[in-house]
Amino acid sequence: MRSFVPSESYSEVSGIPVAQALRTVLVNGGGGFLGSHLCERLLRRGHRVICLDNFSTGRRANVDHLASNTRFHIVEHDVRQPFDIEASLIFNFASPASPPDYQRDPVGTLLTNVLGAVNTLDCARKTGAIVVQSSTSEVYGDPIHSPQHESYCGNVNQIGPRGCYDEGKRSAETLFFDYHRTYGVDIKVGRIFNTYGPRMRLDDGRVVSNFIVQALRNADLTIYGDGQQTRSFCYVDDLIEGFLRFSAAGSACNGPINLGNPAEMTVRRLAEIIRDLTNSRSRIVHLPAVTDDPRQRRPDISRAMAELGWQPRIGLETGLARTVDYFDGLLAGTEKAEVV
Repeated sequence: MRSFVPSESYSEVSGIPVAQALRTVLVNGGGGFLGSHLCERLLRRGHRVICLDNFSTGRRANVDHLASNTRFHIVEHDVRQPFDIEASLIFNFASPASPPDYQRDPVGTLLTNVLGAVNTLDCARKTGAIVVQSSTSEVYGDPIHSPQHESYCGNVNQIGPRGCYDEGKRSAETLFFDYHRTYGVDIKVGRIFNTYGPRMRLDDGRVVSNFIVQALRNADLTIYGDGQQTRSFCYVDDLIEGFLRFSAAGSACNGPINLGNPAEMTVRRLAEIIRDLTNSRSRIVHLPAVTDDPRQRRPDISRAMAELGWQPRIGLETGLARTVDYFDGLLAGTEKAEVV
């Protein structure tokens, strides 16, 4: 792939220091749920943003509203292939993230995480960029210890159906720290716990979007297993704020750092909250448990609090209400189109 260097030159952006305003930031997976929110926030801060995505699971609709901004550029590319892009900061958010997506092409998922990490790190090594990896709570597998602290090495089934994603992310972390120790690449590794909000896909198979879409349609809310498995839900704005603070921290702060909401609840309770919030007539029904589905998810965020001064601010019901509004509008448009 040819080198891509933005041609724009800016001397100032209101309220933002010139040096910061001139920064070029590359966001791998910038068309995805999280990546699009990150692109948006970076533009607000005055940066030039390059969104690299092959749109296999991301959507151009997520970044259409940014297209008129002259500081925003889209490069359609697969991170499994090498790339040469000049940037001073790179966020690697390129990977399928929901079980239906990553299990649809498990070999491709593993390679996206491993080869994507290698190509991103090689790019950072050439340019001297800071590179931030979006890792995942899935590196802890089905944890024996809770809450999960960054020092916990996890309980992962590397040969199970979730292994392509779990081990892909674990391998990527290994590569990041080996490039740091061997080549001096300035790295940061953040482990994302369950995150939700606008721009999730209708069909992404994640528990929050599943329940909201089912509730809005008055369909059965389907729980896999007994519903007593726990999760911790972080609103997207809070998560992005954590990554932005992490990216600005000194080089000694390279992680791994958990980024998520430590407020733990059962999946059954989440279903009840969403049903009440949407005034839905849906029933809650149980289906067979999913293989290797973790029984507990709760981050220990003491490191993020101490090193980044970060913790979630947006309450669950506030975040869910915003997400319900988004899906309500999306469903109205989709169902109208289907009728037409």
